[in-house]
Amino acid sequence: MEDPQHKATVEKISEKVRHFYQTETPFRIYHGSTLSTRASTRRKDRVVDVSSLNHVLDFDKARKRVLVEPNVPMDALVAATTAQGLLPQVVMELPNITVGGGFAGTSGESSSFRYGIFDRTIKAIEIVLGNGDVVWASGDDPETRDLFYGCAGSCGSLGIITLLEMQLIDAKQYVELTYHPTSSVQESLQLLQTAEKDPSVDYIDGIQFSFTGGVIMTGRLTDTPIPGRKPQTFDKASDPWFYMHAEAIMKSTREGKALYKDTIPVTSYLFRYDRAVFWSGLRAFKYFVTPLNALTRYLLDPFMRTRTMIHALHRSGLSSQTIIQDLAIPYNSAEEFIRFTHKQTGLWPLWLCPIKMALGTEKSFSAGKNIDQETLLDIGIWGMGPRDEHQFIRLNREFEAEVERLGGLKCLYACAYYTEDEFWRIYDENKYLELRKKWHAERLPSVYEKIRVDLRGVVPGQGAKAKEGWAEWMRRQFWGIWPLGGLYGIASATKGLIMGGGDFLLKK
Repeated sequence: MEDPQHKATVEKISEKVRHFYQTETPFRIYHGSTLSTRASTRRKDRVVDVSSLNHVLDFDKARKRVLVEPNVPMDALVAATTAQGLLPQVVMELPNITVGGGFAGTSGESSSFRYGIFDRTIKAIEIVLGNGDVVWASGDDPETRDLFYGCAGSCGSLGIITLLEMQLIDAKQYVELTYHPTSSVQESLQLLQTAEKDPSVDYIDGIQFSFTGGVIMTGRLTDTPIPGRKPQTFDKASDPWFYMHAEAIMKSTREGKALYKDTIPVTSYLFRYDRAVFWSGLRAFKYFVTPLNALTRYLLDPFMRTRTMIHALHRSGLSSQTIIQDLAIPYNSAEEFIRFTHKQTGLWPLWLCPIKMALGTEKSFSAGKNIDQETLLDIGIWGMGPRDEHQFIRLNREFEAEVERLGGLKCLYACAYYTEDEFWRIYDENKYLELRKKWHAERLPSVYEKIRVDLRGVVPGQGAKAKEGWAEWMRRQFWGIWPLGGLYGIASATKGLIMGGGDFLLKK
């Protein structure tokens, strides 16, 4: 089905891109909102606005596929698909991650042990090339398969994706979740690997609370709730935060009780980490020296949702001090990396999520050029780092170096602290540059330009940092005074809630 509104929007985008191409003008893409922690700047005269591409267009129920525009967030996607009795194969755990962001970035979730990262669930894309041409690209088309796999994870640096065809599965009403307590990191790793081999399991992830306490959670889709038990939800203000619920179950079952099971409505399960953004809400309560209990969580619930918390994080300036990283590590090195993480930061809990990698000719850009293992373990780290900019950058670079040393890979949705030489040790520069030339993308920012952090004045050989102006100095001093930055972030997020949505909106 051809949607007239979509077609008209794409034609306007194509015309604008063609103008930039003919006038040899570099340009950027405006999506409207962001979940990335990376800073975002825009020039009004060199921007292609794609923010209106936010619709679910058409279902092919026989093939279990759907056509989706790139700015559709996960919660809207799940609402549309479940209405048709279907579900995406992989649903990122935060509701405002968009389809396009998941494809162009690197995103995985608890079904990725089976289906891979999110871009593996996309079967074809409509893309406006750097010269304004509009093409369909897919892994099944010999003419465009290089473009299709190159776009997966390259942060929109090969063209403007305007439509995606996604593979779906049959939906069910609930996820029956079983909580497996563990008393060591090694036990957690063994349980994860065992669960991956169980064909009845649809979802796997884990939370490691310490070296001596963790919980691995395995889920299966079902239409039958546990008899005599009310389904557990995690989306209401009166509900527990998911990670606290899991920790309480871990402690009780370690005291000799049988394994605990929940029946969770499927949407509530998929977005179980929305409230408190995993456990980032705990950091917010500590920052504002606020007691954390059922009453305060209830009263402050509007501020504990992903959309609002990300908005506040950006506006407060605290994003420059926040460690938000997903690091995929081979299983045989995972315990060593967790010990490294503890030594460097002391941050707990850690998120554990097995990710199936695509190897060989179907490897996407996001998989790098050196990965040779079928499954890696995503270890998610969220917390506050050093306030000093140099120390913060050095810490993140230490993480990146250790991940590379252990044969792993870092997700590129967040800031990256590689030098350009370091970056291209991990990704295939020659192939990428060939794609940019072949598909007329050379006037778009490169993937490295989009993800890099300014290393001048911190890393030898990167040049001297530009002299700081008084306005920048004043801004940095303001953010550094507790709790002014946080209060400004909350005020801005409150305005976002009142205006509607709460998303962190990018300025054009």
